[in-house]
Amino acid sequence: MHYGGDYNPEQWPEAVWPEDVRRMREAGVTMVSLGIFSWSRIQPEEGLFDFDWLDRVIDLLHEGGIAVDLATATASPPPWMSAKYPEILPQDDNGATYWPGSRQHYAPASPVYRRLARELVTAIAERYASHPAVVLWHVNNEYACHLHADYSDNARDAFREWLERKYGTIEELNSAWGAAFWSQLYGSFDQVFPPRKAPYSHNPTQLLDFRRFTSDSFLELFQMEKQAIRDAGATQPVTTNFMGAFAPLDYWRWAQEVDVVTDDAYPDPNDPESFRAAAFQRDLVRSLKPEVPWLLMEQSTNALNWRPSNAPKAPGQMAALSMQAVGRGADGILFFQWRQSQGGAEKFHSAMLPHAGLDTRTWREVVALGGELAALPQLPGGSGAKVAIVFDWDNWWALRNPDHPVILDYLELVQRWYRALHRRHLSVDVVPPTGDLTGYSLVVAPQLYLLTEEGAANLRGFVDAGGHLLATAFSDVVDEDDRFRPGGYLTQLRELLGIRVEDFGALAFPGQLGQTSAPVDSVVGEFAGELLAEELSVDSAEVLGTFAEGRTAGRPAFTVRQSGAGRAYYLATVPSESGADELIRYLADEAGVEPSLSGLPATVEVTERGDVLVVINHGTMAERIAIAEPVDDLASGEQVKALSLEPFGFAVLRRR
Repeated sequence: MHYGGDYNPEQWPEAVWPEDVRRMREAGVTMVSLGIFSWSRIQPEEGLFDFDWLDRVIDLLHEGGIAVDLATATASPPPWMSAKYPEILPQDDNGATYWPGSRQHYAPASPVYRRLARELVTAIAERYASHPAVVLWHVNNEYACHLHADYSDNARDAFREWLERKYGTIEELNSAWGAAFWSQLYGSFDQVFPPRKAPYSHNPTQLLDFRRFTSDSFLELFQMEKQAIRDAGATQPVTTNFMGAFAPLDYWRWAQEVDVVTDDAYPDPNDPESFRAAAFQRDLVRSLKPEVPWLLMEQSTNALNWRPSNAPKAPGQMAALSMQAVGRGADGILFFQWRQSQGGAEKFHSAMLPHAGLDTRTWREVVALGGELAALPQLPGGSGAKVAIVFDWDNWWALRNPDHPVILDYLELVQRWYRALHRRHLSVDVVPPTGDLTGYSLVVAPQLYLLTEEGAANLRGFVDAGGHLLATAFSDVVDEDDRFRPGGYLTQLRELLGIRVEDFGALAFPGQLGQTSAPVDSVVGEFAGELLAEELSVDSAEVLGTFAEGRTAGRPAFTVRQSGAGRAYYLATVPSESGADELIRYLADEAGVEPSLSGLPATVEVTERGDVLVVINHGTMAERIAIAEPVDDLASGEQVKALSLEPFGFAVLRRR
């Protein structure tokens, strides 16, 4: 179990470095991420490298028994680069330049940036490929975190090349984009631009393809750096840190390229329910590469610096959130950063070693957590989940386009269903529409507006094989080009679900004129429907609920149809939070899915990791929990039949 954080020794006099290593050993640190923002220190000018200081730091860490996750330092170009090569700077959709003085001020498709980055990575990798301290390579840092997309001429040229590789001919592009509309027919790829500032709505397929291109463009940078590391003879695993459900990058694709998934997570202590969003992020990250344990690469020990209000974590909360990651498959808990910065934009961001020193709650909790992690045995893999929730970046990007019947926040709607599953204490995996669904009893697929033929066939096969599927309103509407298929809506799942969608029935938002809610009378009782109240016609489905009021009063709202050995459900609206709770209770019962432990309070969560259970109290009140099945407490080695958990307390149990 790795433990540590980002280490930035270049911010401190060299006399401090030995003290850092001593304190790291005291805290139980086993690994640090080194050199993430060190480009200007490593390469003070083009063609000149200074590795002497880095040699001394790495050797010092190695002598102290601390491993190194060595970064390639490409996340923040040095001032000399933009001064000498201003063409590397990115631009927004208005054509305004992003200037140096912050970080991530580079155009990902810039040939000059790519050349200089590769030269840097090659020099670092050749020097440290065989150093015994280096156990992991950390490429760049949080790709696209602050620069979500570049619209410069670098991007223009690369976008045209990307489109030509995808479509082959301009005629194919015109067909896929529906370019006959609004006189957008192109005569060559040289006439195509990124979706820069325009008088009105852009072509939706152009927007979708540009988001795909942007994700691919950043991925090309990662692949380039990884190849440079391999070319230098390095054999250690290579990674870059993800950021959970991050819209600009399709992490399903990225996960295929990293050797181990790492993630940065910063739930808000001001939100008492933020541990559920954190749980979703950690389940997603685990699911990206389920056969390989992942690392929590960044979190905070206490308060942050970049929210409007940066509340500190409550006593014990840092350890509770860390153990949440462990319970969901993490084999490493790291922080940003080791020693709190004296200057710079993140000087108020907490660290493992705070400004206030050793006589602080933060330091005591850091040391205590290091000891608790070190005492853990090697933990098994596997979530034991019988429930999966479908999440797809292409669909997310398409839903973010304008000009839909109603604005849908895809991530929020997915997380609404996840929260309902989490409150039922059910283990959940996150899957793409084309993912392997064998082994699941229940699959929830919210708002799959864009659904490919392969994804639709996968969902049909899951049901026919005996699974229970919930599809929801505004699903199976368009193809991979964001265009309607012939035959109306719900064309690929129509037979499976036994219904037809005639209209989407958009509802008003609260405070607007018009119908804002569509109550549903159903087998789970009455609940409120929001955002959509679709007009359905039933062909071969059984009606489990109808709309009670409004334009669709008396029409089907919740249906089910037997198909093969399974059952396919459809919900023609978006349920309220309490409605999602009741629907998940019903669907879990119908699918025969049970929680890992029964009778848990709402603020207590349980995660499975093979035969190991991690039970965490995220509430502000102490909780006593009865344990019906025989389990051993890994801390004491004794069988326990009940747990007493203080606020933010946790226990690690093993089934007998």
